Amino acid sequence: MKQELSQKEIDSLLNALHTGEINPKANEEEEKTRVREYDFRRPIKLSKEYMNTLNILFEKFAEISSDILSAQVRTNTAITLEAVEQISFDEFINSVPGITIMGIFHCVPLTGNQIIEINPQFGIQVVELMCGGTKSRDKKGVKKDKFTEIELGIMEDMVENLLKGFRSAWTEIMEIEPVLDDIETNPQQLQTMSPNEPVVRISFGVEIFDSKSSMHICIPYISFENIIDKLSIKSWFDMERSYDENKYREMITDGLVNAEVALTVEMGKTVITVDDFLHLETGDIVQLDIGTDKPMKMYIEDKVHYLVQPGIHNEKLAVQVLQYLEEDVEI
Repeated sequence: MKQELSQKEIDSLLNALHTGEINPKANEEEEKTRVREYDFRRPIKLSKEYMNTLNILFEKFAEISSDILSAQVRTNTAITLEAVEQISFDEFINSVPGITIMGIFHCVPLTGNQIIEINPQFGIQVVELMCGGTKSRDKKGVKKDKFTEIELGIMEDMVENLLKGFRSAWTEIMEIEPVLDDIETNPQQLQTMSPNEPVVRISFGVEIFDSKSSMHICIPYISFENIIDKLSIKSWFDMERSYDENKYREMITDGLVNAEVALTVEMGKTVITVDDFLHLETGDIVQLDIGTDKPMKMYIEDKVHYLVQPGIHNEKLAVQVLQYLEEDVEI
């Protein structure tokens, strides 16, 4: 409820201002000199601009990884970015389950080791689907004390695929090459960083069927130290200005030229009975629906693009192109 001042109170305040009892600049000075709390256990190393860049980067990672995992397990898998935070390594370790799936990897040319942690609930679902299950049931209540060698092998393959998405997501900033070093299931045995080392924790929600779980990526601050300028939005615009259109046009052209396509020549069509087909012998004549003086159709994939005539080239059957057909021409 808003409190309204009476006329008497207003007059009293105005009088206090005139007499100097109230200094309006005092509050401003107090605001400037106010001490702000700083938690050394949660050091803020990256500015808001850089954190926004990481949000964009890992939203792209979530989209790419959703497609990769969906193809691997052959069912729809949704990964969504939930948060990007700056915390200490000790806080990250204490936030994950006691038994989990942790892929330790490094990225050339980034500094230090990075970690991707996958909730065991989701890991078990992936194992079941990869082993032939059609629909995995919810595993929230299931706890694993350890994983078998087969399970770890399947999960290692899953982590390798996620690292492909990690590499693709970074392409707009720089080229990196993630390399998986080890798979660990007990987070308390990790000694890749000191407990107070500042890290960036990227949290994801993972949904498969009706079951939801989580996934995290942990990147130490030292990984960003040498590339901090590349996380600036300004550098992205500079990259766009330096875009070499001719270079990429040549790359696309080379890729298209070397692409394989199916090429088929149709000599003609006819209709025969199954009995006639079964009794065909060498030397029999099958009458087609076009004459020998008419050109044949050449298909590229499933569309007619050329009219050709048959012949011999280097003692092999061949065709000579007579006419290129536009897409809208009917024959």
